[in-house]
Amino acid sequence: MKVLITGAAGLLGSHAVKRLSISHDVHTIVRCIGDAERGNAAVCWHQLDLSSSWTASGLPGRIDTVIHLAQSSKFRDFPSQALDVFGVNVSSTARLLDYALKAGATRFILASSGGVYGAGDEAFRENSPIPLHGELGYYLGSKLCSEVLAQNYSSHMDITILRFFFIYGFGQRRSMLIPRIVDSVREGRPVTLQGEHGIRINPINVADAVTALSSCFGLSGSSTFNIAGPDILSIRELADAVGRVVGRPPIFVQADGRPRHLIADIEAMKSQLHCPSIHFSSGVKDAL
Repeated sequence: MKVLITGAAGLLGSHAVKRLSISHDVHTIVRCIGDAERGNAAVCWHQLDLSSSWTASGLPGRIDTVIHLAQSSKFRDFPSQALDVFGVNVSSTARLLDYALKAGATRFILASSGGVYGAGDEAFRENSPIPLHGELGYYLGSKLCSEVLAQNYSSHMDITILRFFFIYGFGQRRSMLIPRIVDSVREGRPVTLQGEHGIRINPINVADAVTALSSCFGLSGSSTFNIAGPDILSIRELADAVGRVVGRPPIFVQADGRPRHLIADIEAMKSQLHCPSIHFSSGVKDAL
């Protein structure tokens, strides 16, 4: 198939490009084409800033599948970078859906976030209630908006929405949660916990995430899936696992407030896409 992937320089995108280019004709969208991209002749690279008013004029005239993985790197900078977030998450989703339709795509895969559920003590299923939109914040609100836009095209192509929960792996930005915990433990800086153990999550190794993403090609119809790992762990347990690998016990400090857990129910993922097999105790080595 001819596949277009946005966010191809990010953690999930770069691993997906490597995997999918083995058997598919892969085109990518990146904000900047670097030496690593130029050295990969098996992939066609398109340089576009998705936060701008871009057009699809340089993209393939025909495409089978569009995979929209890009996210704004400015997602923490609200309100100063609100337009960058909107451009990548909402405006570009609309432009890519229009492009996909006109280019004859039969599937559109959208990367969303498990954060759209808010937080709770029980695992979230795909049909769990979504909080009032004003409670999500700008970034997660924009992710939910992109889901709504995509779902409106389900009568024209198969729409697959993937709500990812805390992906980690080799090459991830050190500002993300798992690398921050790793660096704090390794450098002897305290890890902050809400409550005695901190929040509970089920992070997923990028290799498992890519396998789940690749499995979407075999689906029929439109679906939404939680994409998360096999272990439900507190921040304390995550830091302890890091400590065992780096040979340094973590230091903890407690903060006020009740922990806000974000746990995915992954039964649909396991039955229809992929049963994640990389446990954090071994996968954490990829985040060092």
